Amino acid sequence: MSSKEALPGDKIAIIEEFETGQNTFDDGHSIRSSVVGMPEFDKTNRVAKINESKTPGVPRKGDVIVGNISALMNNMFAINILYINGKPNHSGLEVICQARGAKKRILVRVSDIVMAKVINLLNGVIHATIGEPELGVLFSICNKCAGNIVPLGSNVKCVDCGYIEERKLSTKFGNGDFIKFGSN
Repeated sequence: MSSKEALPGDKIAIIEEFETGQNTFDDGHSIRSSVVGMPEFDKTNRVAKINESKTPGVPRKGDVIVGNISALMNNMFAINILYINGKPNHSGLEVICQARGAKKRILVRVSDIVMAKVINLLNGVIHATIGEPELGVLFSICNKCAGNIVPLGSNVKCVDCGYIEERKLSTKFGNGDFIKFGSN
C-alpha cells in the first residue's frame, strides 16, 4: 500500500486486500490509480480510493493541449505539452496520439505546433487525438527548406521552394490563434 501521491497507472494495493473505489481500477492483479492524487484506504469496507489532486501540470480527459511534436513512431507520435486549456505548462509531460487509419499519410512532422484533445489517461500514459476539425497542426515550416508554408487543400505548400506535403491541419492553422489560445 502506498501513502505518497499516486500517478495514473501506479499500483496502490493488491486485489486480495482491497476492492476498487473512486478513481481506481483493477488490472487483474492490482488496484491502480486512474488519476493523480493521494491514496486512501477504508480498512473496514476494504476499499481503496484516490483523492484527486488538482495538479495543474497534468491534463485531464477532455482537456485541450497545445504542444510541439517531439517524436514520430510507426503508428503514433508524441506531443510535448506547452499549454493546457490555454494556460502555460512547464511540466515536461508528453501525450501520445495514435495515427490509426492514416495509411502512410503524413499527419505531423517533428517540431510542428499542434492542438490535441486528451481522450484517456491509462497506465501512466496520456492519450490524445487530433481527429476533430479544430485539432491538428497549428503552425509548421517547410520540411525541405524551412520556409513558410500555406494551406493547399489537405496539403501544405512552401511559398519559397514550392514543396507540397500532407498534414492534418487544424481549422485554426496559420492564423495565430494558437498564440492567443496560449496566453489566456
